[in-house]
Amino acid sequence: MDQDISTIAGTDVAEALTTHVQQSTQLQAAGPLRGSVLVLIQFDVCEEIRLDELRKIFPARTAEASFKKAPAYVRYQRPPVEETLEPLVLDSGERLAGEIKYYDYGVVSLEFELPFSGTWETLIELSCRWTSDSNFEKLASRVARQKLERAAPALIKPYKGEWLQEDYFIFNVREIDGSPSADDLLASQRNAIAQVVRGEMATLSDGERQEIFQSRISYYPNDLAVIGWNAAFIYDTQAGAETAIQLLQYANSQLLEFRHYDELLTKELENVYDFLEKGGTGTWARWRTARAASKLHTVLLDVNELTERADNAIKFLSDMFSARLYKLCAAKVGVPDYKDLVKEKLQTAEDLYRFMVEQFNQSRAFVLELMVVVILIIELIYFFKGRPI
Repeated sequence: MDQDISTIAGTDVAEALTTHVQQSTQLQAAGPLRGSVLVLIQFDVCEEIRLDELRKIFPARTAEASFKKAPAYVRYQRPPVEETLEPLVLDSGERLAGEIKYYDYGVVSLEFELPFSGTWETLIELSCRWTSDSNFEKLASRVARQKLERAAPALIKPYKGEWLQEDYFIFNVREIDGSPSADDLLASQRNAIAQVVRGEMATLSDGERQEIFQSRISYYPNDLAVIGWNAAFIYDTQAGAETAIQLLQYANSQLLEFRHYDELLTKELENVYDFLEKGGTGTWARWRTARAASKLHTVLLDVNELTERADNAIKFLSDMFSARLYKLCAAKVGVPDYKDLVKEKLQTAEDLYRFMVEQFNQSRAFVLELMVVVILIIELIYFFKGRPI
């Protein structure tokens, strides 16, 4: 199966990225910059993945948290399972390394890496071209679907149809001639870094550059991470960049989950509104609200449980730098915004649930009172019939 995936994927990349291959060949020549481009593509595929069951199916390994500072104090609550994909060999002979991660809350993350060496101009060109291309999404979807065919016994409530997906690009520059510090790099290449993060060939305005560099962070004098909503520039060693890469993967997987629950709650609320508009508040129709309220409450419990699982997948016990970096990554990709939307809809759903239960209780009380009145009337009829004239 893996060999089939490699063959199919390699053919797709070779055909779909012919232009990329021809232009990126220039990047392999000696240049002042050396590093790699990482393409992260993630899919929300099911409600839950049983990781223990998955390890029995795949020759996979457990991913461990790898952070700059205090790794013993930063850990996954349920470490994802990761598996190395077969290398994708392009027509030019270039090899794209691949890896797939499975998170227990139903997200799979594929990562492709292309080494490069070139100038700032070629890096900007590469960013502009790849951040606007969708070929990797098609490739990743095909690879993921073939992998998940084998993983089916480990999937709980797999989603049908098109999956929600997120993609993200990381430009990890590991070496620069002269080994400049982060401050020196920003002083000399501020415009270029901003263009890489935005995927733009044209020079950006002062205001846009200022907005971009509000999302910069460093731990040592010689490392730098600039986080954008769709791409990030990281100046660090391969080992040092792992902190940002893992946290960006995690933040994007959270974004997928909150997007899914936002859509789910939107549909459930629409169904409740339709029910109420079609007579769900009538005296007798209120009896039907018990079933609708019970269904809504079940959804509320499920969403609360699953969002909590996704929200607490990584614990930061004392590593404040990683915690700050995660907060920055999450903010830039939009996790807090969708999280707030989900919280608002959960509150609305909770209010609707209370309203429906109250309506049902009122209907039940009315019926009980009516039954008491009917019984009294019957007793009075028998009482007066039994009296002599």
